[in-house]
Amino acid sequence: MGLIAMGDLEEKEAEIEEVEEEVVDVKTKALVPPYNFAMVDEGIYRSGFPTAENFEFLEALNLRSVVYMCPEPYPEENLKFLKSHGIKLFQFGIDGSKEPFISIPKDAITGALKILLDVRNHPVLIHCKRGKHRTGTLVGCFRKLGYWCLTSIFEEYHRHAAGKSRTTDQRFIENFDVSTVRDCVLGIMYRYHGVGRKSKRLVYESDSDN
Repeated sequence: MGLIAMGDLEEKEAEIEEVEEEVVDVKTKALVPPYNFAMVDEGIYRSGFPTAENFEFLEALNLRSVVYMCPEPYPEENLKFLKSHGIKLFQFGIDGSKEPFISIPKDAITGALKILLDVRNHPVLIHCKRGKHRTGTLVGCFRKLGYWCLTSIFEEYHRHAAGKSRTTDQRFIENFDVSTVRDCVLGIMYRYHGVGRKSKRLVYESDSDN
């Protein structure tokens, strides 16, 4: 075996140190969650609008779908991320206007809830612009399906609204008739199985016949 010159050895050591530093950077690199991110339930998350710096964090969630609550077109950069990871986008455009006479469309909330109830869409991320009002309204209605009391629902809403709560949102949540959602998903049944007290999966009538 030939001798390695001192200069070559120092160069090799420098290369090794550089690679090691890159490995450490990858291992210690912090994943950045979207603004106002939180877990709603097993397989359901909420946040503000994700940016490119949040993509690695979202990748770690292994998302299957995104529920987008704004009427504006989804940014091209975000669409490319979803497409590259096989993530479905469900859009339910709700006007973000603060005007009190702007009503929240019930069909949009009902449609979004139907997506959340289908575990084939999980893990799923709900988001609007800031993850406060439109997202908060949807989550509040989802909580009603889970038989949460209004006090707890509004406490969660206020926490994510960060001092910018809207009376119209809370009134909508309070008056929302959860039976309208149940009417939309008559073909779905909750079946509890033995993996934890809260564990459940959705079984479709077409599946149960097999």
